[in-house]
Amino acid sequence: MIRRRGRPTVAVTGAAGGLGRALVERLVRRDDLAGVLAVDASPGRTEGVTWRAADPRDPLLAERLTGATTVVHLAVSYDARAEPVERAALNVRGTEAVLAAAEAVGAQRVVLVTSAEVYATGAALPLADAAPLRDDVVSGLLGEQLEVERLAREAGLPVAVLRPATLVGGALGAAYDGTLLRHLSAPRLLAARGSEPLWQLCHADDLLAALEVAVVEQLVGPAAVACDGWLPQSAVEGIAGKSRLELPVGVARSTAERLHRLGVTTGAPYELDHLDAPLVVAADRLRALGWAPRWTNEEALRAHLAERPVADGHAGAYTAAGATVALLGTAALVRQARRRRRR
Repeated sequence: MIRRRGRPTVAVTGAAGGLGRALVERLVRRDDLAGVLAVDASPGRTEGVTWRAADPRDPLLAERLTGATTVVHLAVSYDARAEPVERAALNVRGTEAVLAAAEAVGAQRVVLVTSAEVYATGAALPLADAAPLRDDVVSGLLGEQLEVERLAREAGLPVAVLRPATLVGGALGAAYDGTLLRHLSAPRLLAARGSEPLWQLCHADDLLAALEVAVVEQLVGPAAVACDGWLPQSAVEGIAGKSRLELPVGVARSTAERLHRLGVTTGAPYELDHLDAPLVVAADRLRALGWAPRWTNEEALRAHLAERPVADGHAGAYTAAGATVALLGTAALVRQARRRRRR
């Protein structure tokens, strides 16, 4: 690898696939970097980079990161359906190890990715990049991301954390799709009686562009990433061809909590927070650095539906919303049948 003096050398973990591979393919085309180190347990096929074999929890990770001035850590899982213990080990222990290794080799910065779901709701929308974070979730994928946020705050070197809104995986695959999108596979879309849920998305292409900006512009601290504005759920229903099930928020939450406790669904009750506490971010810090989303919320949603059409039925019952809709929908059918028999 030819190094250009005075320019950053960027190491990307998880570089053989998914978001990591896509970022490496973008970075290698730039002429303002000293070089790109691609770090993964198995080498990929992207040319023009230096491949170094390592799992993020590898004791030899620091050796593999030698020479890096910026480390972008993408060897994590965003898949809510993944085995929880294994995913948590990768996301939390892996991030902790990468931060320690980066500090040990004298890297100047680390760039991480969590989610806009880490923000506490209830403040005026759109939320600022530095808005307060949640403190009421300790398990599941969101709990892991909040723990990563804590590690970033306590790290011994500067850290940038990108927080994308509900991610549309695009060509990266369904494992990157955010929680709201998984609700689309439920038979109907839940809505809180008397209010309108708001949907804000982030296409993976825009997240990759934001990562590139974070690397080149030496970003430090939190930065939200999202499409402009939002879609009301009525618009989502029209685009997806879905009807809604309106319920009091308390009924939806108590049902989801009961199903989660019984093990009927792996979907956590916090997935229903969007019903009465919409989450919309502004992405002001990235915009100040010249970044702007190329995708609108509607375009991102339509692209998602074109790649992975939703089906009616119980395909989404593993989500809190899907299980709640399925249970309450079935109960309604039973009540209707009983009323008909009494006539």
